[in-house]
Amino acid sequence: MKNSCKKLFILTVLVLSSLFLLAGCGSEDAKPAPGSSASSSSGDGNTLAKIREKGVLVVGSSNDAPFAYMDTKTNKFSGVDSEIIEEIAKRLNIPKVEMKQVPFENLLVELDNGSIDMVTDAMYIKPERLQKASFTNIWYTEGEAVVIKKDSPIKSKADLKDKVIGGQKGVTFLELANKWKDAGEVKDVKVFNSQAELMMAVNTGKIDACITDGIVAGYTLKQNASLDLQILSPYTPEASGKIGAAIRFGDKDLLDAVNGELEKMRSDGTLKTILEKYGLPENYMVLSADEAKTQNVK
Repeated sequence: MKNSCKKLFILTVLVLSSLFLLAGCGSEDAKPAPGSSASSSSGDGNTLAKIREKGVLVVGSSNDAPFAYMDTKTNKFSGVDSEIIEEIAKRLNIPKVEMKQVPFENLLVELDNGSIDMVTDAMYIKPERLQKASFTNIWYTEGEAVVIKKDSPIKSKADLKDKVIGGQKGVTFLELANKWKDAGEVKDVKVFNSQAELMMAVNTGKIDACITDGIVAGYTLKQNASLDLQILSPYTPEASGKIGAAIRFGDKDLLDAVNGELEKMRSDGTLKTILEKYGLPENYMVLSADEAKTQNVK
């Protein structure tokens, strides 16, 4: 009797051990490695075909004009990045480009999660971002501007020393503002969630100045005459960067196709026409294919 119970106990332990082992293997397979985007992209080389079949390319943006935003008057996806990606989509036989609004600091997270196909929101191609996603060839370059009130006593960067400035969360220029604070070049830095909040804070006197995209600043002040603001001049940008669109690592077929059409647009003058439409100065334009390669970014 004792031997029978012992054998039954051993058999039960072996069966349970096998079940736990199988369960463990199953859960490991179900979890993609960090940064692998396995949950959001099959990486089977058919991403572009699937997008064409669906008929919609979904892009992520924080809804910042004039880059990639929903125009409240027309309810259309608009902006310089919008026109570039819509032209690329048309050439790739994708009927529609749809924008999903995502806070800027979460754009690459949403890309990895698979809720968007690309990030198109004037995103700087930076080494740390290249660890999280692939980037297209460069669309254009850009630098920052300092925005102040029209009657501000600030006449140069040196006058910021005892002033409170603002920056937008998740944006490169906030890093520059904090660098100035650490160096004692500004008194303090306040963080805001959007460009609209940032500019309004300067306009209402909550902060003395803000640091933001030069293109955004120029566009905003041109569109909204009620803002009692101006761009600090003279001022030499310190954080100019190179703009491209982010695509998941596994979607190389989409990356290659987008780059292929982008270079055709650069060659036939379409890209330059779009950039000129939005008032980008020529020194912001990247018109040479060799200069546009992402791997040249340091």
